[in-house]
Amino acid sequence: MNEDVRTLYYVGDKVVASLQALLEERAWQVETIEPDDGFGITRRFDSASAGLFDFSTFQRPLDFPALRGLLSHSQIGWVAICHPTNIEDPGVLQLIRDFFFAYVALPASNDRIIDAIGHAYGMASLAERAWKEQPSGHSEGHMIGSCDAMLALFRSVRKVAMTDAPVFISGESGTGKELTALAIHANSVRCDRPFIAINCGAIPTHLLQSELFGYERGAFTGANQRKIGRVEAADGGTLFLDEIGDLPLESQASLLRFLQERTVERLGGHAPTPVDVRIICATHVEMQTAMIDGRFRADLFHRLCVLQIKEPPLRARGKDIELLANHILERFKMDASRRVRGFAPDAIAAIHIYGWPGNVRELINRVRRAIVMSDGRQIHAVDLELGEHVAGAPMSLARAREAAERQAIELALLRHRGRLGDAAKDLGISRVTLYRLLNTHALRVATVLPEVAMEDAPRPDE
Repeated sequence: MNEDVRTLYYVGDKVVASLQALLEERAWQVETIEPDDGFGITRRFDSASAGLFDFSTFQRPLDFPALRGLLSHSQIGWVAICHPTNIEDPGVLQLIRDFFFAYVALPASNDRIIDAIGHAYGMASLAERAWKEQPSGHSEGHMIGSCDAMLALFRSVRKVAMTDAPVFISGESGTGKELTALAIHANSVRCDRPFIAINCGAIPTHLLQSELFGYERGAFTGANQRKIGRVEAADGGTLFLDEIGDLPLESQASLLRFLQERTVERLGGHAPTPVDVRIICATHVEMQTAMIDGRFRADLFHRLCVLQIKEPPLRARGKDIELLANHILERFKMDASRRVRGFAPDAIAAIHIYGWPGNVRELINRVRRAIVMSDGRQIHAVDLELGEHVAGAPMSLARAREAAERQAIELALLRHRGRLGDAAKDLGISRVTLYRLLNTHALRVATVLPEVAMEDAPRPDE
């Protein structure tokens, strides 16, 4: 097959024969997605392509939730073909605004349709290229990063994984200490054995002993059968004790005895059970202060802290913050009701300016919330609830020009109620240049003027 052949996904009853012939002549390979499939598309779209959605051929009500699943594939640049009656449907209008690069109102020439397809394909290719050119960084398990601090962390993970000594992971809340513990386990000889995690700060004190070491039937009221504790469940593998700094003193004594004897005795039991586990602990607590204050036993700490790893805070990871934000966006973008294409410049600026006290966990939460709540194709600082962090930030001349250009376009569209020809004349540019600037700034008439119906806006083939 010719390497220059591009794929076009056609959704409709049947491609018009003359259009099909012209598409093939111009190196398009047409793949039809039948409407009767219910749009239950499970194929993976691995590279940029174009899509032609022929609303004019549908004679039955559309399944809008299923359609959104099909149209949300970011690698496809969709073009809509519509009869004037199609865009009287508010659901169709919403779909076109959220997912389509262009729409063509019938009647229209085949050349006009193919030009729109070419434009949509070009925009999808640019989006794919922009994503691929993002620095991918290095990874260890589910952790990614390219800064010096993360590369040092990855080296430490690989080193400590080769031993069986206890590991103590320190760092601020939300930095990903459990991911580091998982990476150590995955790189160790115990990787095919259990990894058992327990949050020492989340279990009530009176239940912690039984959770750690288990109990025998009849040990207390309600103990109707034997229960294996978390320590025993991790036999042969790794036991991860998260927030070890919050472990009560009475449980600290029991844990120290286990570390010394390597046996557990269930509540209500009389025979010790040998257990072989590797211990990894983590905490955000300042342990030196906790030991001075008498909140944590020094002898237990020195048993646990044979090897130590410190997680870097997000604010110390430089460009990794943007790398992580894009990774989170790519992972959760399907949560959006529209296609989200990336972060606006003000969002990128806010991401780097903000101090991230909640670290990676906070970044994940803010990006996921912005994906769902944003109204546009790009996520802005205000969507991340970080608008105040860019209001007084230094602005480069290039960014000032970009902001002024965007504002001038928006005002011209408002003055002329979305009539692109009049807006272009008012701005002193051609209509083609205005189309290009709209794409550059990810602006849509429907976004600037939501109250203006799509049918009042100029047709793309005018």
